[in-house]
Amino acid sequence: MMPTTTIRDVAATAAVSAATVSRVLNGRVDVAPELRDRVLAAVAQLNYRPNGAARSLRTRATTVLGVIISDITNPFFTSMVRGVEDAAQEAGYSVVLANTDEDLDKERRYVEVAAAEQMAGVVLSPASSSHTSISYLVDRNIPVVTIDRRLRGAPVDSVTVNNFRAAFEATEHLIEQGCRRIGFVAGPVTTTTGSRRLAGYKAALRAAGLPDDPQLVASGEFRIDGGRAATATLLGQHIDGLFAANNLMTIGALETLGAHGIEPGRDLAVVGFDDINWGTALRPPLTAVSQPTYEIGQRTAELLLRRIRGEKLPLQRIVLPAKLVIRESSLRHR
Repeated sequence: MMPTTTIRDVAATAAVSAATVSRVLNGRVDVAPELRDRVLAAVAQLNYRPNGAARSLRTRATTVLGVIISDITNPFFTSMVRGVEDAAQEAGYSVVLANTDEDLDKERRYVEVAAAEQMAGVVLSPASSSHTSISYLVDRNIPVVTIDRRLRGAPVDSVTVNNFRAAFEATEHLIEQGCRRIGFVAGPVTTTTGSRRLAGYKAALRAAGLPDDPQLVASGEFRIDGGRAATATLLGQHIDGLFAANNLMTIGALETLGAHGIEPGRDLAVVGFDDINWGTALRPPLTAVSQPTYEIGQRTAELLLRRIRGEKLPLQRIVLPAKLVIRESSLRHR
């Protein structure tokens, strides 16, 4: 009996992904003419006949993007996911959202689901820069783009902001305000986001000739509770400035300061990372690093869709700028 020709055989002959072959066979218009011609030539050469029943079952999955994020409760991801969704829908794709809670086992299960459902592509915010695995997706030729964070050593596209530069500028601003003992509420260094923001903070201290004191760094694990506990620890170090490395930890930090009767700006210069939309309603208004969250999501989806269409691109490391928005919480009143 002759072996059955599969869609992967067609993809290999045409030098495209299996997803591209599927889109051509399903009559999708979002395939480059040159790629379409190659696929149709391979189909004819191999005398490929798609399985009608299996094809109908897969059709919906091939127009779905998986979005696997690390913490659905974080407002940072709201606008970002909206950017992904808007770009996806404009191209005729739907989005399925999954939340890992920074848990590697949970993340792995969602990655396996995306692979089993033959999703067209996946946007992933990795729980770990070194331990997150995308092998289930790579083995099935499902394109992946990481968002907000990178995977070290993995040949996969990413869209991030310049976390090092943003943290450097935020710390530099506190130094310019006269702060000399700046507490840093750090995120997990197992993520590139956490490690690069910590590196930017330390580099700014060194540039100003200030000591890199490990007692002035406390981990908040990108959580509100962690921000509360870390800030309480740092207050015992007689700090005159405070920099929290994400928005949830900033909330926890402000709660702890309020419980101790400490007013940002008057008693302690405070900067947060992520310019939450109610930051201007605080008294005093919050100084924060503002990220282009919607653009991050939009650019990520656009890059993923290019990969899905089978475009041959070099590895993409898109790094967008963030900016420090200065308000009264960091301006020390003398």
